[in-house]
Amino acid sequence: MQIVDAQIHLWGSGLPSNLAHRQVTSFSAAEAIAMMDEAGVDAAVIHPPPWDPGATDLAFAAVHKHPGRFAIMGETALDQLTARERVAHWREQPGMLGLRYLFLKEPMRTWLHDGTLDWLWREAERADVPIAMLATDSLPAIGTIAARYPGLRLTIDHLGGRGGNTTLKDAAAMAHMPSLLALAKYPNVAVKATGAPGYSSGAYPYASTHPFLQQIYEAFGPQRTFWGTDITKMPCSWRQCITMFTAELPWLPERDKPLVMGQAICAWWGWQRLASSRREAGG
Repeated sequence: MQIVDAQIHLWGSGLPSNLAHRQVTSFSAAEAIAMMDEAGVDAAVIHPPPWDPGATDLAFAAVHKHPGRFAIMGETALDQLTARERVAHWREQPGMLGLRYLFLKEPMRTWLHDGTLDWLWREAERADVPIAMLATDSLPAIGTIAARYPGLRLTIDHLGGRGGNTTLKDAAAMAHMPSLLALAKYPNVAVKATGAPGYSSGAYPYASTHPFLQQIYEAFGPQRTFWGTDITKMPCSWRQCITMFTAELPWLPERDKPLVMGQAICAWWGWQRLASSRREAGG
């Protein structure tokens, strides 16, 4: 089965502002490819991080140099006059799958609630641009958006939690679960099960996160539950992030593992990665 990581970051300058990430000034495509090859990861979706202003250019370069191995969930400034036009043509950029935003701080959190971004949901739905988001405090608002724009594919990051933006572990990090699971009734909402090891206070296989993963899987199903890592802030190897799902979750059926581990995210975000790989190889 193909293994596709739903989220990684690449950067070439500056230290990560999120201290949960490796405090190094770069994590390159070459480094990622070497680690992916060693672990058995076929592909990964790059989310350019905000601490490096050149991160998007790095992502495009990675897509160009390694076709079929990388794609991008990018970002355009929402307060610029050109934003609406850019969203309309967003997926015309090579390797670009959709948009990703953090709604944990102001003014983004308020914009999510007060209608400021209604144009974004409308334009993204019209242009078939998926949107991923970190919005732990605003999950009910996501439900309202999903209901109003049923053709808009929304993806909730990091099990609905704060990812590396919290030091809480185990059940304390998952207090939002009722609000997250309530979103499963909307067929246009999916969940990235990214960064799960980081929420556990224990060692591999990070058993304290397993009940929450099971709840997400049972609510959203294998076609809307996506494995991934955010590898530069994981307390374990890329290979262990894989086997945590493929070998340590007895409730995850073998038939559903290919979906959770890669097929479903490619379908949800419209990434025809195998076809692009064959084109590059001349097949």
